[in-house]
Amino acid sequence: MWYVGLDVHQRMSCICILDENGKVIKEQRVSDCWAVVIEELKKIKERFTICYEASCGYGYLHDQFKRIAQRVVVAHPGKLRLIFCSKRKNDRVDAKKLATLLFLDQVPAVYVPTPDQRGWRSMIEFRRRLIDKRTQVKNGLRSLLRGQGVMLPRGKKLWTVKGLAWLAELPLDTVIAIQRDLLLMQFEGLQPQIRRVEVELNRQAKAHLGICLLTTIPGVGVRTAEAVLAYIDDPRRFSRNNQIGAYFGLVPCEDTSVKHRLGHITCDGPATARKLLVEAAWQTVRRCPRTRALFERLQKGNPQRKKIAIVAVAHHLARVMLAMLRTGEAWRTEPQVQAA
Repeated sequence: MWYVGLDVHQRMSCICILDENGKVIKEQRVSDCWAVVIEELKKIKERFTICYEASCGYGYLHDQFKRIAQRVVVAHPGKLRLIFCSKRKNDRVDAKKLATLLFLDQVPAVYVPTPDQRGWRSMIEFRRRLIDKRTQVKNGLRSLLRGQGVMLPRGKKLWTVKGLAWLAELPLDTVIAIQRDLLLMQFEGLQPQIRRVEVELNRQAKAHLGICLLTTIPGVGVRTAEAVLAYIDDPRRFSRNNQIGAYFGLVPCEDTSVKHRLGHITCDGPATARKLLVEAAWQTVRRCPRTRALFERLQKGNPQRKKIAIVAVAHHLARVMLAMLRTGEAWRTEPQVQAA
């Protein structure tokens, strides 16, 4: 078995091949696209396993490499930086390091979802970007008109058909009116785009029974359920429920070298799912007495601990969701009482 380390980029890649004894057989620089890199790897006569870092397009490369290699390992870039903190860093050296790690079986690997799962995730992320653009436009309109002393209605009333018509007919100076009209055009252009994406997401949601299961939690809607389910993918890949908090970046940073010290949450993993979990946690606190009691106990009556408490509730929701997906059991409003 030969071991191939690959430092891959869009237009230039470096290949390093080690034999079964860890000796360098070949080092090669390919100044071309990924298709040429794949053709070069096809020329290897021996059985081989390959390792490369996760980056943009890592899923496509994984699918292509699986056809020609005995094993494909995708390395976690952040953890690789912790292993090789070297002052001498270039593509050739990185390729050799990846091949050496692969030979030693010490690669910090990442989970590679299926093409359908990657497409589902990309659609969820695309919707989030559209929502962020729409929010930016809304804030821009409010800021523009507040600067002109215009009192705007609160909440969602301004974004109804009646509210938008009133907004478009406001008498304003020419310069301000032009900005208002362009922002309204952006808003009206984003609305059908968001609806089209949500229609596709709703179609995909019907094929996943786990979404119906997760939406039994008070305050958890379809968008939150689908984001959590899309990133969890296979619940069995987590050996313990506590691992899901670290995966979504909801656990605090820890420094116990001198004394036990906890910092801000790590914010690792998918930011979209983490954001939706926190939003769902607020709704669950309002709708579920048991979760509200947990929130109040964590807050300890201190208003400054509100954010800490809600993140802890979001962490609790993530663990509960993983347990529900494993067991197939719906949300229990009241805790189960064991018979004496």
